[in-house]
Amino acid sequence: MSQLLSNDIVTLRALEPTDLDTLYRWENDTNLWAVSDTFAPYSREALWHYLQNYTGDIYSQRQLRLMITLTESGAPAGTIDFINFDPLNNRAELGLFIANEHRGKGLGRQALDLLTEYARDHIGLRQLYVYIALDNTVCLKLFEDYGYRKAGILHSWVKRGSNYRDVAIMQMLL
Repeated sequence: MSQLLSNDIVTLRALEPTDLDTLYRWENDTNLWAVSDTFAPYSREALWHYLQNYTGDIYSQRQLRLMITLTESGAPAGTIDFINFDPLNNRAELGLFIANEHRGKGLGRQALDLLTEYARDHIGLRQLYVYIALDNTVCLKLFEDYGYRKAGILHSWVKRGSNYRDVAIMQMLL
């Protein structure tokens, strides 16, 4: 494994067909839908087609999704993504998910370290940005501590039940 996408704690790797059951479980966890903008369950078939057709070519697909695994065991711990990749302006939106059983262990920070270096040194990105609901204080703190700065607040941006929540857009220049 390239040292670029791995350290002693976590490894970022391409999605594999063997990730189907893990992705199926995570994507269909209704507790996560509020932060992922998911509206309906995914079928195994839909996820299988996604895995079969996903190339990992950020330039053609405008996204890159990597599995976060524990380096020692190889166990999946989450995902980290570039989405809305804009090669003209050298920026991408970042998405980060850590499975419940792995939260609070610093894995998100470790994955951010690896992906940020990759974004800057190998893709040539100039900036990364995230959208985080203001009531997601743990995530806000992670990104603020990492060096992301609030660029603005989007009022009533996401609907949760019958209520709307404000969202911070945060960015980091690389």
